Amino acid sequence: MSTTSVPWADTIRQAVDNNLDAIKKINHQIHSEPELAYEEHKAHANFVALLESLGFQVTPHAYGVETAFSAEYGTGGRLVVFNAEYDALPGIGHACGHNLIASASFAAFLGAAEALRKSSIPGRVRLLGTPAEEGGGGKIHLIDNGAYREAAACLMTHPGPQYLLSGKVTGVAAVKMLANVKWRIFFSGQTAHAAMEPWNGFNALDAVCLSYNAISMLRQQIRPHERIHGVIKEGGDRPNVIPGATSVDYYVRSDTLAAAERLWKRVQLCFEGAATATGCKVRYEPINSYADLRSSMALCKEFVSTLPEGTVSLDEPADFLAGSTDMGNVTYECPGFHGAFGIDTEKGQGNHTRPFADASGLEKSLDRAVEWGKSMALVGYRVLSDDDFHQAVQEDWKEDMKRAAL
Repeated sequence: MSTTSVPWADTIRQAVDNNLDAIKKINHQIHSEPELAYEEHKAHANFVALLESLGFQVTPHAYGVETAFSAEYGTGGRLVVFNAEYDALPGIGHACGHNLIASASFAAFLGAAEALRKSSIPGRVRLLGTPAEEGGGGKIHLIDNGAYREAAACLMTHPGPQYLLSGKVTGVAAVKMLANVKWRIFFSGQTAHAAMEPWNGFNALDAVCLSYNAISMLRQQIRPHERIHGVIKEGGDRPNVIPGATSVDYYVRSDTLAAAERLWKRVQLCFEGAATATGCKVRYEPINSYADLRSSMALCKEFVSTLPEGTVSLDEPADFLAGSTDMGNVTYECPGFHGAFGIDTEKGQGNHTRPFADASGLEKSLDRAVEWGKSMALVGYRVLSDDDFHQAVQEDWKEDMKRAAL
């Protein structure tokens, strides 16, 4: 049964429309004052103040993360979480449109909360401020500290470039994103004067170069969807000093977390071999690992049904929103939805570009985010109110977790 025809659908949509000024306010505040991972102090303060002004109880600095917050409505029953991201990128601001993510989840929370209030059914909705998605793994800390414990579902949505979509399609419900295992690798050798006594040195930069080339050769033997990329963080100080200490950062991606971990073991052999060949020692420091995004097909199909037929694709194009996200880790904790909607930019001006940041601040982009926020509220409320649907979502997720472990 589509959620578009049930009595509380109008309640949800009207609740969001009644709060458009508040949604526009927080969207503008976040977009106009971009803040980097774990530095989102203004976004945090503005969100907390706005939610409190609307009568919600808010926990600032939630779950041990300074710039996270949690607002909740309802009692008993099941719990649905909406993630609000708000961190930006260095130098290019909100070039991944996290202000729109926050606004869509805010809209969803307001709509679902109003439906709970009017229906008086047991159930809870939580708006969770989730900082530091851009490399910082904010949701990993929130997971570790219990933010998603007992969640029946978690929903959020993300903007992408409309030019990748065709016809009247405005977004993709079941977005695919890769697992990303991240490591910092340190080589230690021995310094020496590069002209006077180079034979006394063990060149840690040679170890970096050997490992880099070995990994480049390894790429021929990996699967088409897999990715390995790295940068040199520390390569030495002076040409006339044999480098005694170097470091690199590497990201290893595959379609599941288990597959990414297996690929990392192969990459690690490249570092071990380089260390042996150069007489250096090697050690490893984990940065963080983003799991692959495992969208709940039950939630995605329900979401598609809430919008006009043909406007939301279930899972194509498969590469609409590539890369990795810490929302993937959340989908290993509970059923998740991370759909992606299109916003208008020129070809070549996709995510992580300055023009995309500009497009993220447009009113028509916010309109799309709010539209998708309403649909997330409809899906979330059905999880809370429909026992059979909730059970189907849970069974689907448990089976998918078995597949993820292969």
